[in-house]
Amino acid sequence: MDAPPPPVVILDKPQLADNIGAVARVMANFGLEELRLVAPRDGWPQDRAWAAASGADWVLEGVRVFDTVAQAIADLTTLHATTARNRELRLPIRTPREAARVLFDDSAQGLKVGILFGGERAGLETADLALAQGITTIPIDPRHHSLNLAQAVAINAYEWRTLILDAPPPRFGEAEPPASNELLHGLYGHLEDELEEGGFFHPPEKKPTMTRNLRAMLGRARLTEQEVATLRGAVHALAKGRGRRLAKLAEKRD
Repeated sequence: MDAPPPPVVILDKPQLADNIGAVARVMANFGLEELRLVAPRDGWPQDRAWAAASGADWVLEGVRVFDTVAQAIADLTTLHATTARNRELRLPIRTPREAARVLFDDSAQGLKVGILFGGERAGLETADLALAQGITTIPIDPRHHSLNLAQAVAINAYEWRTLILDAPPPRFGEAEPPASNELLHGLYGHLEDELEEGGFFHPPEKKPTMTRNLRAMLGRARLTEQEVATLRGAVHALAKGRGRRLAKLAEKRD
């Protein structure tokens, strides 16, 4: 059986063309091919990236550029976001080795998987982390926690490569696969709009935190397409029922 397709690599707001090229180089070293950029600071393409890629031209030639993280991951089913330990979100926290196993197993079942990396200076925002199904944290020495972008990609890509070389792909499972992030984001928006209408986000200043927590909770559940459809139907029914109750109250007042 052939090896499963490797994870997509997504760079959020990369700043330096040299770093993008270095990422392409390590991706090619370990057999990863698809690179996506979210709002690169200096636009795309950038000549210096090709110089830094040291011949990994096919990775750079296939680069796709997106305006937001949500757009860049819409077709993915399993996404791990790389960051230092984040206590704001209740998502599974894994080492690169543990995350590689999750991505490998899901990819072997035909799911599209990816790894999200933050920009060189600021990293990932909590709102973007909430779109992932897991957090990957590299266990570096706390005395010197500076790790450049290409190094972070290389560590994760290496762990993927060891699984390709050392372990046969598992058999396809019969269970229904998880829904894509595009479907999940549709659910998030639908639910949040109705909760807003129902006055759930109170006080208003807590809405961003409440929204992130809801998305993280639903992301952990690994909902299937059918489950997403069921939840959206439930949200629609609740909203419709609320409208009927309000109409009855209005009739009584009249």
